[in-house]
Amino acid sequence: MGNHAEALKKYARLAVQTGVNLQKGQGLIINAPVEAAEFTRMVVKEAYQAGAKNVHLEWNDETLTYLKMKNAPMEVLENYPKWKAQGLEEMVKDGYALLTIYGENPDLLKDIDGKRIAAANKAGGEALSEYRDYIMNDKVCWSIVGYPTAAWSKKVFPDLSSEEAQEKLWEKIFSITRVDQEDPVKAWADHNETLRKARAYLNDKQYKQLIYRADGTDLTIDLPENHIWHGGSAVSAGGVEFNPNMPTEEVFTMPHKYGVNGTVKSTKPLSYGGNLIENFSLTFEKGKVVSFSAEKGEETLQHLLDTDEGSRRLGEVALVPHESPISQSKIIFFNTLFDENASCHLALGKAYPTNIEHGPEMDKQQLDEHGVNDSLNHEDFMMGSAQLDIDGVTQDGSKEPVFRNGSWAISFS
Repeated sequence: MGNHAEALKKYARLAVQTGVNLQKGQGLIINAPVEAAEFTRMVVKEAYQAGAKNVHLEWNDETLTYLKMKNAPMEVLENYPKWKAQGLEEMVKDGYALLTIYGENPDLLKDIDGKRIAAANKAGGEALSEYRDYIMNDKVCWSIVGYPTAAWSKKVFPDLSSEEAQEKLWEKIFSITRVDQEDPVKAWADHNETLRKARAYLNDKQYKQLIYRADGTDLTIDLPENHIWHGGSAVSAGGVEFNPNMPTEEVFTMPHKYGVNGTVKSTKPLSYGGNLIENFSLTFEKGKVVSFSAEKGEETLQHLLDTDEGSRRLGEVALVPHESPISQSKIIFFNTLFDENASCHLALGKAYPTNIEHGPEMDKQQLDEHGVNDSLNHEDFMMGSAQLDIDGVTQDGSKEPVFRNGSWAISFS
C-alpha cells in the first residue's frame, strides 16, 4: 500500500464525499474486512473531517467467517442475533449513512455444505429486512467501494505473486473508479451527468417490454407502468445526492415480476455465498424460473433459487454498454460490484421500490399488484456480451433498437 499513499487518500475522500456524501453532524456505518484496516482508518479520518458525529465499524474477518460456517451448530446459523439487527436498525433510523468496503474471497466457502450457507443467508436476510429496507428505498445514503484483499487479488490474477496481484488490482481499481485522474470528484460529476442523460431518455420512452437476443438468450421482459430508470448518482429521502456503487456504468429499472418469459444465459461467473456458479441458463414462464442448468455450481444455484418465492423472479434489469472501461479491461473480477459494470445484467430477487413511481410509499400488497418483486435475495448476474441485441417495445406496440452488438443503439446528445 505504501507506494499508493496519494491515490489511497483520494480514494478514501471519494468514498466519503462522492460515495456516501457524508453531511456534517451525520453518523456513518462502515463494513470492512480486517485486512483493509489501514485504508479503513483513512476513510474514518476523512469522515470525521467531513463532520461525522460518529463512525461505527462492523469489522469482518474471513478466517473467522469460515471457522463459524464450518463449525457452528445449525441452530446458530439459522438464528441471526437480534441485538445486532436492532443496533444497525437504530443507526439507520438515526440517519447514519452506510459504506461497505468490499473485497471478499469468491472461493471462501467452496467446501462448506450449501445448506449451511443458505440457512445463514436466509437468517441474516430475515433479521435485517428492515435495515435493508432503509438502504433499498434510499432512505439513507449508502455506497460500496472495492478493496483488493489478498485472496480476491490472487483469484483475479492467479499467475502473479500475492503482492504483485494486489498491486495490479489496485491499479485497475484506481483507473476504473477515476482515482487516477486529477480531480476524481469532478470526473464522477461528469460521469453521473452522462448516465443521467441515458436514464432521462429511457424514462421518457416508458417502453412496455424489452426483448433480449444473444447466443443462448431469447428473453422478453415486461416493464411495469410508471417504471423509473436510475443510474449513476441517486438522491436520498433527505435530498442528498450519493453514489451507491463505485464503479458504476449502468442504468437500471425493475421488470414486472409476472412478466418475464424465455431463456437467458449467463456470460460471467456469479459468486454467491462463497461459491462460483458458471455458465448457467435460466428459463422463465410468467416471471418465474421454471428450469435451470449450470456447468459449475448447480447446487449453489438451486439453493439461491429456493431461498424464497421471490428468488425465482427478477428484481432488476440493467443496461451497460460493452465498451465500458470494466468490460474493456477484459478481466473477470469474480466480484459483482465490478463485473456487473462490465455487462448488461439482471438480478434475481428483490426489486428496488425506487424503480417505480410512489414505490417507497407502497405497502407489500400494493407493490405486488404493481409487479414489484420481493425477496430476501438480490443477486445480480451478468448476461451481456458483444453479441447482445435489445429491442424496446413502445406503448403503441412498435419495436425500436435499444442495444446492438452489446452497445447503445441510441444517442443521448
